[in-house]
Amino acid sequence: MQRRPIRRLQPADSIHNITANVLRVLPVETIEITREDVFRRLVGDEKPMARRRQLLMRIFGRPTGILGRLGGVIMARANRDAAAQVIELLNIRADDKVLEVGFGPGVAIQLLLQRLHTGSVAGVDHSQEMVRQAAARNAEALRNRRVDLRYGSAERLPFADQTFDKALAINSMQVWSDAHAGLQEIWRVLKHGGIVALGFTVNSGQPKQGVAESLADAGFAQAQLVDRSKLFCAIAIKP
Repeated sequence: MQRRPIRRLQPADSIHNITANVLRVLPVETIEITREDVFRRLVGDEKPMARRRQLLMRIFGRPTGILGRLGGVIMARANRDAAAQVIELLNIRADDKVLEVGFGPGVAIQLLLQRLHTGSVAGVDHSQEMVRQAAARNAEALRNRRVDLRYGSAERLPFADQTFDKALAINSMQVWSDAHAGLQEIWRVLKHGGIVALGFTVNSGQPKQGVAESLADAGFAQAQLVDRSKLFCAIAIKP
């Protein structure tokens, strides 16, 4: 079966909006600085499109350093409602084992734990900074072994076959190195009858076209798109 290409990250938001978000999380005591100052210091004047993508990846795609820390703060605030909407679509049971690929600052994991009275959550993220932030946000659950957070990639999930009942990824697939391989890995670690949900907010840069078809290409069945407030979600089942 012919594979359909997944469009790479195409930021819908402007770089000036991103620097505005950075400014909002800086302390009030910070020395007076304008949005244009932040833009020039972070991006510079050379090759603006390439530098923009590099900056976005450092803040949101695979967060690293001080920009990654700021990106985690922004994502925790901005994506909580999106995470709640995607989780609602998964029809979580109290004893489910759930996987999140690209868990970021750990907000969705925190929300999942409120529903999993006897179940558990595992996650993989390709950013050490996000692993640290998610671990801090879910420290008690980690101590109680209700959460398992790993540093790694979607293309090589460090879990056994047929481990999970549900899986989700929010604003994540568009930055995977190989989206088809990542979806096949999710298929591998899901139990038969397990459900996957891929959520994308309006600022993710991910178009709807081709997402449901990509799930079908990876072996999933009954793939469909669901529209929600300021996001869309692709849902499918492992037959």
